[in-house]
Amino acid sequence: MSARRLSKRTAPVSVKAHWFILLAVLFALGVALTLQGYMHHLSTVGHDSVPADGSAGSVPNAVSQGGPVIDSRGGTVQTVRPPDRTMALTFDDGPDPVWTPQVLDVLRKHDVHATFYVVGTAAIEHPDLVRRIVEDGHEIGVHTLTHADLGTVPEWQRQLEVQGAQDAIVGITGRAASLLRPPYSFDNGAVTDGTWSAMDASADEGYLTVLSTMDSEDWRRPGVAAIEQNLTPIGSQGQVLLLHDGGGDREQTVAALDSTLSRFADEGYRVTTVGDAVGIESTRQASAVERISGTAFVWGVRLSDFVVTAISWILVAAGVVTLIRAVLVVGVAAFHNRATRRSRAAGSGRRRVDVPVRPEITEPVTVIVPAYNEAAGIEAAVRSIVASTHPVEIIVVDDGSTDRTADIVEALGLPGVTVIRKENGGKPSALNAGLDAASHGLVVMVDGDTVFEPETVHALIQPFADPRVGAISGNTKVANRGGILGAWQHIEYVVGFNLDRRLFDVAECMPTVPGAIGAFRRDALLRVGGVSDDTLAEDTDLTMALCRDGWRVVYQDNARAWTEAPASLGALWRQRYRWCYGTLQAMWKHRGAVVQRGAAGKLGRRGLGYLLVLQVLLPLFAPVVDVFAVYGLIFLDPVRIAGLWLVFLLVQVLMAAYAFRLDKEPLRPLWTLPLQQLVYRQLMYLVVIQSLVTALAGVHLRWHRMERYGSLRVPAATQGQT
Repeated sequence: MSARRLSKRTAPVSVKAHWFILLAVLFALGVALTLQGYMHHLSTVGHDSVPADGSAGSVPNAVSQGGPVIDSRGGTVQTVRPPDRTMALTFDDGPDPVWTPQVLDVLRKHDVHATFYVVGTAAIEHPDLVRRIVEDGHEIGVHTLTHADLGTVPEWQRQLEVQGAQDAIVGITGRAASLLRPPYSFDNGAVTDGTWSAMDASADEGYLTVLSTMDSEDWRRPGVAAIEQNLTPIGSQGQVLLLHDGGGDREQTVAALDSTLSRFADEGYRVTTVGDAVGIESTRQASAVERISGTAFVWGVRLSDFVVTAISWILVAAGVVTLIRAVLVVGVAAFHNRATRRSRAAGSGRRRVDVPVRPEITEPVTVIVPAYNEAAGIEAAVRSIVASTHPVEIIVVDDGSTDRTADIVEALGLPGVTVIRKENGGKPSALNAGLDAASHGLVVMVDGDTVFEPETVHALIQPFADPRVGAISGNTKVANRGGILGAWQHIEYVVGFNLDRRLFDVAECMPTVPGAIGAFRRDALLRVGGVSDDTLAEDTDLTMALCRDGWRVVYQDNARAWTEAPASLGALWRQRYRWCYGTLQAMWKHRGAVVQRGAAGKLGRRGLGYLLVLQVLLPLFAPVVDVFAVYGLIFLDPVRIAGLWLVFLLVQVLMAAYAFRLDKEPLRPLWTLPLQQLVYRQLMYLVVIQSLVTALAGVHLRWHRMERYGSLRVPAATQGQT
């Protein structure tokens, strides 16, 4: 699709619909991050035998003094324990990829079955182990989603912990478990009021609570002999044995289990699952709805893990790219500054340097000012150009203004100023009209909301001494930089635009000569067909066309132009939306430069590549990175996240300070830089997103004329700088 078609096609639906898509994506991302953060960072597997603190005044005697298997369904509390000489073998905190298989191997060796109380997060991470547990004939029970203490969490979290673990089991095995073991609970005497409340509420949802009567204390890793001793019963009473197949190093557990099972066999004890020991069916086939819900939950968690992993890599890549850009642009800017100073010193004859001395350009220049409803600032613009120390011809092209723009210029009666009135046809047509009327071979184009310093024109055209140079970008400065929005744009112009232009100059891949101040060879413009109206960024389109035609485009930092920046967020949005949209159009139009040779290839592979990564892809992923930063502050180490942000900010401050030093600007506005990173940067990211969606949808974007404020003045403190 051509850039013209990209800008003229009208979509049948409103482009604003993409904001709903963006919000939906960010919401889904927030849900995924919240789920992943909750499951992996708020809770960790601890020691089951650490009892929760709290009173036990409301715990029924039937529980505190009864058996380890507790059934309070239907409002009546019943407890039971395994029959004599029966050992119900249970394992908590798994599955673990290292120790669970070894435990299963020992159980298979002794032809013994056990009950595994799995943690939901571990089950989702190792579904094959869960399936092996079931396939080997063992029993599955719920040990919560994240190993949270059910006795201390609120009701919503209790439901999430229990149901989440159940969904994980169902989603992996297709069976629903009815046995629940609350973490941090050992025997009946350790049940607190909070734990009992959670047990009783879970009973209403169909769960039997299973505690234990003998704790191996393997979580302490006291040694194989100590674990064996802890599992030695006194008398013939049936027991529920507590061991762990996850939550840490279980080497001692595996060794003690092997020897203990051999001893139980020799002593005639029956070792089995909880369900078999007390005569209940501990699992059932899950319903279709439960299987769908469980499968969705499992895949949702896996997707959230994938998203977080992907974002982590994106964050690393974005950080690396940002750091590389900072080092690159500062290093190249320093090189550009030294080379420029040597060249100017050689040209002035102040000292001998090993650089060629080129003749000073003194020939007259035609300055073209396209103007549409520029009554607020056109007088200041024209007067500033007339005051140039270089001989100039000024052509003001009134492009069908509905205000007094042309009348104001004519009323000035200034020498060398010509006014051309034409029907409204857009900025490219106005520039072409001025180009047709130009008397000189060198042409300067300047917006009607821009003023020059007296030396600007002369300084701007000096690189034309090199016959390879076809266009020159000047240094655009923000005139109305008062207020925080003006300060932010001032920083952006000095740091974002001018540092990049120094890089593009050295790399010979300048993508844009700004409409506010640019100089061109008239013959070069005619060779590429003049100024095209294919895109809304005619300056970028024209610059790229010149590069592809073999011309060098350079940056002249001492040629300053002062322009009005938007004074409201709405005006700023409209301006940057048009800029970004037009730049995307120009990049698409000139995409063929990527495979060309010479100057065109440099533009394609260097310039377009830089724009694609830094001005399209990086902003496109920036909202995701910002959401992840919030995730890090909540779920990860907030000190580390804040530290990384401060390091990033420090890099930005140092880069900005150097850019301000190169432009001889006071550092005072940099106090707003932290706020710019938090607010202004996000606004620019959203502009890129909307522009990209608009371009991909082929929606027609109208030309948005900038608001004019009549604030154009050349700050006295900057006049005469070199």
